[in-house]
Amino acid sequence: MNIERSVSHGARIEGICDERFAPVLDAFTENFERRDEVGASLCVNIDGQTTVDLWGGYRDIDRQQPWNRETVGIVYSCTKAATALCAQRLVDQGLLDLDRTVAHYWPDFAGDGREAAIVRMALNHTLGLPAVREPVKKGGFYDPDYMIARLADEVLFWQPGEKVGYHMFTFGWIIGELVRRVSGKSLGRYFQDEIAGPLELDFWIGLPPDRKPEIAPIIPFKPGPDTELTSFMKALIGNRDSTSFLAYLNTGRFNANSPDAHAAEIGAAGGIANARALAAMYAPLVNGGSLLSTERITDMARLSSETHNDETLLIPTRFGQGFMLSMDNHGLPEGSSAIIGPNAFGHVGMGGSIGFGDPENRLAFGYTMNRLGGGILLNERGQSLIDAAYRCLG
Repeated sequence: MNIERSVSHGARIEGICDERFAPVLDAFTENFERRDEVGASLCVNIDGQTTVDLWGGYRDIDRQQPWNRETVGIVYSCTKAATALCAQRLVDQGLLDLDRTVAHYWPDFAGDGREAAIVRMALNHTLGLPAVREPVKKGGFYDPDYMIARLADEVLFWQPGEKVGYHMFTFGWIIGELVRRVSGKSLGRYFQDEIAGPLELDFWIGLPPDRKPEIAPIIPFKPGPDTELTSFMKALIGNRDSTSFLAYLNTGRFNANSPDAHAAEIGAAGGIANARALAAMYAPLVNGGSLLSTERITDMARLSSETHNDETLLIPTRFGQGFMLSMDNHGLPEGSSAIIGPNAFGHVGMGGSIGFGDPENRLAFGYTMNRLGGGILLNERGQSLIDAAYRCLG
């Protein structure tokens, strides 16, 4: 059924929703009415068919510019899944070997123990380079050659494979460089040629100068007096030498809303997309499409690393090969969990966006928004939508 629904602040929700998934529409509406959603998009695909495609609210914090069907936004670490897919496609083609060393493909990476790091470790966050220690130059995140050189010289935070620590930004440059070395194309170009282009996705890792989509600026999270701080947030406040601080704040004044950030190929956090694109990226992976072989999809979604205390995020984490798996951290502050199906795989973006696929239910899911929530994983807005979708599936 076609949807046109008025919500708070004079905003509107539009799109389509199969009647069977009316509770998902209700949860999306509730985010605007009760959880201060500003602008958002949501897409649910079942058996290769779009059952929910909703958008609504406003692109801007002043609530003057409506969020339209084609509006896109920064999806932060949802980008990691797109980057991982590029690597997985090369693995599937026999061009990249998960158990070969990173230095085999990238000789400058060898040295200081880095030669022990294998490609699998780069994908599952055990490699040992979750950050760089010395201050990143202003604008350094927009210069991949600079960041790649920094990583090739950085002292390991731990020996490869010994610990799990979320590679918040460095994941993108490490995997991106492997993609470039093997394919001869930059990460963004390879993603467009092999994935986004064939699937007709409004999804870019590095926005080309000839593309001018309607981008919703990110609205930062502002903690209130009752905000319960996570261990990660406490580390940001109290320990400038912590892995958490270096991974999150040593960024050369990275500004996700700047044109420079939009144009840069930041493979861990710079993707520009909407929910429709996220869901459409996962749909071939859960419905027997031609993007990857069934064997590769099954293997990359298996548990590859887990820990009770991630060196960066300071919470229990679980990863496949480049993808987050379900992380149920009940009892910890909001923003510490991302609960999806037991066989699902995907990735959360900072502030609460998410894309994932669930082969068992042939479900592909995408949710994006512009107002960030607290914590590093999902907040109540995104989790409520996922929960509603699973309830509809029984």
